[in-house]
Amino acid sequence: MKIAVMGGDGFIGWPTSLHLSDAGHDVHILDNLSRRWIDTELGVQSLTPMDSIQERTRIWHAETGRRIHFNLIDLAKDYELLKKWLAENRPDAIVHFAEQRAAPYSMKSDRHKNYTVNNNVSATHNLLNALVELQFDAHLIHLGTMGVYGYSTVGAAIPEGYLTVGVETADGEMASQEILYPSNPGSIYHMTKCLDQLLLQFYAKNDALRITDLHQGIVWGTHTEQTRRHPQLINRFDYDGDYGTVLNRFLIQAAIGYPLTIHGTGGQTRAFIHIQDSVRCIELALKNPPARGSRVEIFNQMTETHRVRDLAEMIARMSGAKIAWLPNPRKEAPENDLIVRNEKFRDLGLDPITLEAGLLGEIVDVARKFAYRVDRSRVPAVSAWTKDIAATINRDPEGKRLKSVS
Repeated sequence: MKIAVMGGDGFIGWPTSLHLSDAGHDVHILDNLSRRWIDTELGVQSLTPMDSIQERTRIWHAETGRRIHFNLIDLAKDYELLKKWLAENRPDAIVHFAEQRAAPYSMKSDRHKNYTVNNNVSATHNLLNALVELQFDAHLIHLGTMGVYGYSTVGAAIPEGYLTVGVETADGEMASQEILYPSNPGSIYHMTKCLDQLLLQFYAKNDALRITDLHQGIVWGTHTEQTRRHPQLINRFDYDGDYGTVLNRFLIQAAIGYPLTIHGTGGQTRAFIHIQDSVRCIELALKNPPARGSRVEIFNQMTETHRVRDLAEMIARMSGAKIAWLPNPRKEAPENDLIVRNEKFRDLGLDPITLEAGLLGEIVDVARKFAYRVDRSRVPAVSAWTKDIAATINRDPEGKRLKSVS
């Protein structure tokens, strides 16, 4: 297939592009390179050294003989350019990663909230709008998040997108109805994914677009089969308090002798998936598109759940690292359970990668190799959900700042 990967320079987009190209597909990346600009804004860099997208694709061609094409297009702002590219290239499928993906970044300030909403929602709507305008029957795969469900404890398994409910009718009878699982976003970022979900539902219903929405868990890991092939194909790896995902951050903290930072009680239960499984799931979704006129196909793209403190304690035992218990910058329940159904991908043949010492050790090894690139001042999570919470943030988990003596 000819596949357009929107946001193909990013943390999930790049290994997905390599995986699909390696499988024989004709891959075209559309990206505005905004994630690289955000690195510049934050004054932090990927733990792993990243070449330009042009150099990355050149190395891939030199190693494999296969080309990945790059197009500098901003989905949120360049609607006419996007529409022109789609009209000229007419991909068979579109994988949409082109959104600002960090909850903490989305909560940093009013400016970051505005940027996240404008970028994410406009990118999704522009893409859907262009497909309708061009009468274009490409299969659209959108990368969503498990966070659309929220993290409240209801004691029941979260279904894959849809929930059957009983509704009392006017004559007192009970009628059964299937609805989207109620959204409960925990940040501006998660809210944009909830808005995306409604946009996808409307365009599937109104214009018969073929759409798959992947509600993904927290991604961990560094390498995929393809990124291992050459040092310059390595994926980006974020460790900072805004973009670093919790398990990867714990492993980097352990590698550099930084305390493992647990915020609040550590009782937050989250869904996880290894990066290799993430790209496999996207390929499985591509091979199993919904029929035209059907509802949005929703998959829970996760493989296991863990409590944050359990992960920290496991890594502390493995590495000898200390744990620092800090105030929570997020406005969330201190404890939650999370039971998630994910039969669809398993039924399609996914054999999931689970947390193993070998893979965890691999990340620690990568972190130690590139430890010289770590700015320790960027490790703490300091983006607060409210102004009241901001006053409680611990910005110095290592306790290295001079303290006044009275």
